[in-house]
Amino acid sequence: MTNTAIHPFRIDIPQTEVDELRRRLREVRVPEVVAGTEDDWGRGIAPRYLAELAAYWRDEFDWRAQEAKLNAFDQFTTEIDGQTIHFVHVRSAAEGAVPLLITHGYPGSVVEFLDVLGPLTDPAAHGGDPADAFHVVIASLPGFGFSMPLASTGWELARTADAFAELMTRLGYDRFVAQGGDVGAGVTSRLAAVYPERVIATHVNSDQGMLGLVGEQLPMPDGLSADDLAAIEQARASWAEQKGYLVLQSTQPNAIAAALTDSPIAQLAWIAEKLQTWTDPALPLGERVDRDLMLTNISIYWFTRSGASAAQFLWESAHSGMAWAAPSDVPQGWAIFGTSPLMRRVMNPGGHLEHFTEYTAGGHFPALEQPKLFLDDVRAFFRRRRG
Repeated sequence: MTNTAIHPFRIDIPQTEVDELRRRLREVRVPEVVAGTEDDWGRGIAPRYLAELAAYWRDEFDWRAQEAKLNAFDQFTTEIDGQTIHFVHVRSAAEGAVPLLITHGYPGSVVEFLDVLGPLTDPAAHGGDPADAFHVVIASLPGFGFSMPLASTGWELARTADAFAELMTRLGYDRFVAQGGDVGAGVTSRLAAVYPERVIATHVNSDQGMLGLVGEQLPMPDGLSADDLAAIEQARASWAEQKGYLVLQSTQPNAIAAALTDSPIAQLAWIAEKLQTWTDPALPLGERVDRDLMLTNISIYWFTRSGASAAQFLWESAHSGMAWAAPSDVPQGWAIFGTSPLMRRVMNPGGHLEHFTEYTAGGHFPALEQPKLFLDDVRAFFRRRRG
């Protein structure tokens, strides 16, 4: 018999685990730094920044304070297809609120959305219009955060979309809107393709890093100038330099799993670099994401040992084709953060998307970096699609 029970969940990391993290950080073996590379982000995380961030994590970061912030929101777990699924579920008191499913990406978590949960569910209390209210569900991807342990192989974007559709059914939401970025964008798009009768509309966020996928996962647009083509080639070259994390996890996840599970400095370096280099390029590296929020996200990966299983998820997704890219007639809105002049021509060449907005600020994690811009864009798009 299928177990459809939903259980209240509260984060309560044992103090022994918190103490063990600090002990490991005190005894960490720091690699020798090649002279002249102390502040070099071109080889991965800058060594000086990593050392300073590790010291802060060890001596000053207050996990209990961050844990309390997370526990201020209602959380639950349920078992779907044999897998524990963790999710935040906050219902709005506003009449006419629409169910909204938000899916994070890699290397993110529900932490990304803490600053927008209140305004989304209770806009009136945050200076907004009550008509923009949502019942919000933020689900942790299988093998990420508290959706642990990873129960079996085969968990990738398409299977996750099916699980999240079942989650919304269990919560009583026959129809809903969906939002996502990165891996979450794939899950969101797959939901629209497979469940068009249930998904009212979808909103996807991305950044100018998408240019690096032109000719690989995205088609090369017609009519580009020589300067445009040169800019795309530069973006492709930049992506080739940055995608080592994905190549490794998509081909040999076990090679990195041991390090991410056993060494907090490895987990810190692995994620913190992305939370800095994928974010707003107008801001200095090392100052792009709030330090406590960043370490809260990384601490969740560490305490749940989900760095290894997240790598398995990426392996499964890389070996499952592009089912996430299946076409759909469900209305879709795009928001591009940290945009470039080429993005519209690449992503919306025919102007077919009714909602395609661009922002110079922000980057890969807009709800974390630019919560107000993210919030305004989500509201604006779904305002026309609430039926």
